[in-house]
Amino acid sequence: MSVTPVPFDPALEAVLDAMSRGSGEAPAPPATVEAMRASASLIPVPPVGEVIGGREIDAEERTIPGPDGAPDLDITVLRPRRVTGPVPGLYNIHGGGMVSGHRDQDTVRLAALVEELGVVAVNIEYRLAPEHPDPAPVEDCYAGLRWLAEHTAELGVDPRRLVVMGGSAGGGLSAGVALLARDRGGPHLAGQLLLCPMLDDRNTTVSSHQYDGLGTWQREMNLLGWRALLGEKAGDGTADVSVYAAPARAADLSGLPPAFVEAGSAELFRDEDVAYAHRIWATGGQAELHIWQGAFHGFDVFAPGHEVTRAALAARRSWLRRVLDL
Repeated sequence: MSVTPVPFDPALEAVLDAMSRGSGEAPAPPATVEAMRASASLIPVPPVGEVIGGREIDAEERTIPGPDGAPDLDITVLRPRRVTGPVPGLYNIHGGGMVSGHRDQDTVRLAALVEELGVVAVNIEYRLAPEHPDPAPVEDCYAGLRWLAEHTAELGVDPRRLVVMGGSAGGGLSAGVALLARDRGGPHLAGQLLLCPMLDDRNTTVSSHQYDGLGTWQREMNLLGWRALLGEKAGDGTADVSVYAAPARAADLSGLPPAFVEAGSAELFRDEDVAYAHRIWATGGQAELHIWQGAFHGFDVFAPGHEVTRAALAARRSWLRRVLDL
């Protein structure tokens, strides 16, 4: 498929150019999981204590039970220091293409929400592919959500106001967790915050071809991540692939909690994310869709001072206030 990509916003393109110059060469898709992990490790991730600084937030590292027969899971709990009465809970799943990443990379995003909205955030560490292929990652994430729902009283969380959230692979896993919660009868979710979610292993959309060799998350990276998770089934439209691993394959998107779906207009996940929101609407469900003009994948992380990032952060906070009745 030969297609012309949507251009990057000029200021955001300058960020991409600076990232390329910083590495000494033009960005190239990693050919292996090891290369992808090495690339991810170059992005600075400050310690939790450094992120919190002087804010009125308490951080606690805990170990909780994993799925049946699986290892225990590590989580970080962020709580406002002064809480009166049960508050909403955010359950966060980090990104990394299903093969890399660490929960600490999302502490900056979560600490800002805890401070501004007065919520409790639980940040989960899950097993990564290919060492732990599907269903390990999504089952880990679902086990963590169940733990949160069972410990809401201890954490000072309102069990009727839980939102699952995540970006990229974490967004895809969040959508999978929401489907699992629906199909297994709980826990109750008030919403799902899906930030440029990784939803479809088939890679047949226009945007999945437009960013072949362009941007921060490119076609070859995406193919690699899905192969690591699903093996030979990845990309086979006729294969029996779990809808909890690849939520875009779900035939039924009814009965889901309200969704916030966000992507850039200049990224690979744009079309599958738009389609997911449309399919939720088609069932009579609620979805709020934002496609940010000229934005590349992960723009808010790499360009925190850009106007589109400020607009995106404001839209997310507005949606959270509405679904959590804040």
